[in-house]
Amino acid sequence: MDEKFKKARNLRKEQTEQEKLLWSILRNRQFFGLKFKRQVPIGVYIADFCCNEKKLIIELDGGQHNVPDRIEYDKKRTEFLKGEGYKVIRFWNNDINDNLEGIYIKLKKEIFR
Repeated sequence: MDEKFKKARNLRKEQTEQEKLLWSILRNRQFFGLKFKRQVPIGVYIADFCCNEKKLIIELDGGQHNVPDRIEYDKKRTEFLKGEGYKVIRFWNNDINDNLEGIYIKLKKEIFR
């Protein structure tokens, strides 16, 4: 099995609490009938959540994403994913913890623009 698929499988098994919360909204076509997958390999990257039908990727970022090296890495990653035709939406973990309803509303707006 390809290394990135093994990594994706491990990431699915070792979800963060924030990923579990968001997945509870997105799974089983509960979010407006859309099919989301989690930890999806795309090129050399793994997207946290992906809806191929809407070409939408949702990324959850913890504090480790707020350092210069990681900011630059995430910028390159986002540009690659956009080049593949995806729209990338990023949320901070604390937004998931503190404002899950707001996240839901923002995602709904993005999907139905």
